Amino acid sequence: MAKAIISEDEIQVVDHVPDWAAAVKMASVPLIRAKVITNEYVDHMIQSVKENGPYMVLTDYFALMHARPGEGVNKPGMSLLVTKQSVDLAGKPVKIFLIMAAVDNTSHLKSLQKVMSVFMDDHSYQTILAGNRRQIITLLKKSEVAK
Repeated sequence: MAKAIISEDEIQVVDHVPDWAAAVKMASVPLIRAKVITNEYVDHMIQSVKENGPYMVLTDYFALMHARPGEGVNKPGMSLLVTKQSVDLAGKPVKIFLIMAAVDNTSHLKSLQKVMSVFMDDHSYQTILAGNRRQIITLLKKSEVAK
């Protein structure tokens, strides 16, 4: 079977977080533990929002968190944090924090396309937004098998 785009270990669901920066840090923990990214990459993501505003919030409740490719990234990867209570990210409410780590400008695009196809399906998106970790894991595994 193909490797999941986001593995079970990289998926977290919590009731709430104190603020968006704490959410980014929490969402990044699985990637830091796996040595996919460093704390430098987390700092770059947070600084990017502070400098550029909420451009990473792509749709209601969904933020695709990232920084420049390569800076603090050891290998490509993604992790997911879903908060049951929304948190304000520079004026936008967010419940889903998808962390994307890229080593260059192109190698991550296929994985990003796969994961975004899941998020763009309304039923799948609602399942993720509901915050049931087991259902999210099942959904992401099914989507990988279907590719």
